[in-house]
Amino acid sequence: MALALDCASSEFYQDGRYVIDSKKQKLSSAEFGDLLASWAGKYPILSIEDGMAESDWDGWRALTERLAARCSSWATISFVTNTKILREGIQLGIANSILVKVNQIGTLNRDLRRHRACEALGYTAVISHRSGETEDTTIADIAVGMKHAPDQDGVAVAPDRVAKYNQLLPPSRRTWAKRRYPGGGAFYQLR
Repeated sequence: MALALDCASSEFYQDGRYVIDSKKQKLSSAEFGDLLASWAGKYPILSIEDGMAESDWDGWRALTERLAARCSSWATISFVTNTKILREGIQLGIANSILVKVNQIGTLNRDLRRHRACEALGYTAVISHRSGETEDTTIADIAVGMKHAPDQDGVAVAPDRVAKYNQLLPPSRRTWAKRRYPGGGAFYQLR
């Protein structure tokens, strides 16, 4: 078992600081990076989504350098919809994974091209659902079709998420024997 964090850091990034209301703290990028790194050292955290605010490029670079070998770092907000930002982020060494939300990029063909391009650059592409979507299971099929693409569907508490997990279950033991669950190996860039 491993943990995944979705920090949504842009939501509490104000005037160049990370404001943590529960502790009345205002942390610099370096201090917030230290906090995330301490958690990654203490707990089995496999991935951190949006660990830094989308405009905090220096913080992203430092966090990526610090955690990239042991933790998948997803830059979703800025990378998902803007190819220019994705290219710039990759050139700067920001994050090491991209979260693919099929309904945000425009077409499935575009999605597949982005996935292949990211893989070629050493980035993991993770297929993700959208909150409040339908029980359609297409994204589970897309993740399987992309072979090693991890699939993020969240906690199985709502019918739309359960439907996706059920789609990933094999229809028979014979089929199950042919499949191999990659586990953390899906994040091939981690050591």
